[in-house]
Order: sequence, then structure tokens, then C-alpha cells
Amino acid sequence: MRFFKNLLIGYRAYIKAFRLILDYKLYLYIIFPAILMLGIYQIGFMIHIHEPKANATNMNGIIWFLIKLMTEILIATTLMRFAKYLVVILLAPLFSKISQKVEFILTGNRYRFNFKQLVQDIQRGLKIGIRNIMWEVFFFTIIFLVGILGWGDFNQSPIRHILFFISFYYYGFSFMDYIHERLQMNVQESTQLARENRGIALSIGSVYSILIWNFIDLNTLFDWSTFSTDPGHFILTFLTNLGLWLCASFAPIWAIVAATIAMNDLLDLKTTPKDQFSENVLR
Repeated sequence: MRFFKNLLIGYRAYIKAFRLILDYKLYLYIIFPAILMLGIYQIGFMIHIHEPKANATNMNGIIWFLIKLMTEILIATTLMRFAKYLVVILLAPLFSKISQKVEFILTGNRYRFNFKQLVQDIQRGLKIGIRNIMWEVFFFTIIFLVGILGWGDFNQSPIRHILFFISFYYYGFSFMDYIHERLQMNVQESTQLARENRGIALSIGSVYSILIWNFIDLNTLFDWSTFSTDPGHFILTFLTNLGLWLCASFAPIWAIVAATIAMNDLLDLKTTPKDQFSENVLR
């Protein structure tokens, strides 16, 4: 019962967040994830389509070629598969600031800028992001092996859909942790609170994942070579991919605002004892 109640809290928070973003013009922050995701996708795509030339003439050369090839594949896969995590990690200071601003709007709690805290936010975001990636890879490996052994073809196994819910949970947890950090929780305490309220984590992560988990061909935004031959098809393709890109860019801003609202609805941050907040940033 608590799970479904928390699930509802999370989805309602998205509705409240949308109104708050419009009222306080927080949509202007979209420029940062938009540029970042454009860079991530483009770098990953360029590495993915790159075909290294095998000009090795001996065993040592062949080994180095294979190492280079595997490294490029690993980097491309990381950039394209975990772009959602990279956005959360690299924009940790921005999301922390937005979350603080939303908390102030909701409760009046105010935080001073502190460079030490900024560094801690970056380190914490990196630590949580890497931790979540590792756990998601761990569960993927187990479910992949079970799917292969049980059904022969992983794509035909029904248990592969569990991966969606696992990713929803970890993405939602990443956004919830910004509030947990201000409550002076360590990573273990933050993990425990997220588990106890996994319904909120799933709802926050699901909307974020759906918006950012789409097939965007960013090359259509820059390659206008087909405009003269088939302008109708080009304009439709251009607008479709532009819309998907804007949705993906809006997703993290919407998610961090929704996560802050959901945690306030759950914990009532206004009445939380002051000694649970960082003494050097609360004013």
C-alpha cells in the first residue's frame, strides 16, 4: 500500500513541478542539459561510426589494434548507453542549485553558496552515478544470463522488461539524493531512504527515462542536404528530432524539480529539524 501511495506522490509531483517551472521560469535552465546532451550524443556517435584501420604487421601491432578498438567501443557504448547518468553526474552542481531554489520556494529554507559544498556536490554526484551504473550493469548481467539460459534468446525472454524498472529506480534515486545530501545523509542512509520509498524513485525515474530514452538523430538538425530534393520529408524529420531533443533536454530539469517536491510532500522539509541540515550552508 505504501509503495502505491509513494508512486502517486511521485507522479503528482511531476504535475506540480510543471506548473512551478512555468511560474518561476525554471525552463531557462534547459540550455545546459541541451548543450551537454548534444555533445555527448555527437561524440558517442562519431566514435561509434569510426572505423579504425588495421595496418598491423605483427602480433604486437595486432594486440594494440584490438586494445584501441575495444577502448573505442567501450567509450562509445558508455556515452550512448549511459548518457542519462552522465547528464546527472556532470550537471550535479546545477541540479543541486535548482533543488535548493525549489526548496526555498516551497519552504523558505535558504542556502548560501559555499565552494566547499560545490566540490562535495560534484564528488557526491560522481560517486552516486558510478555506484548506480555499476549496480545496473550487475543486474543487467544476471538478467541477461538468465534470459539466455532460460529462453535461448535474450530478446525473447519476458524477464528483460525488469531492466526497465531497475533503471527507473536508479535514475529516480539519483535525483532524490540531492535532497538526502542536504539532510546530511551519507550514501548508505540515502540508499536506505530510497529503498523505503522506492515508489517515489520509480515514478521520478520513469518519467525521466521515457523522455530522455528516445531515438534522436541529431545529424538531421545540421545536415540540410536533402531539403532541396524533399523539403516536406526533411521538415517533418527535422521537427520530430528537434522535439525529441527538447524533451530529452527538459527531462532532467523536470525530474529534479519533481524529486524535490515529492520529498517535501513526503518529509515536510519545512519542519525537518534544523540540525539535520548542513550548519555551514543554512542561513
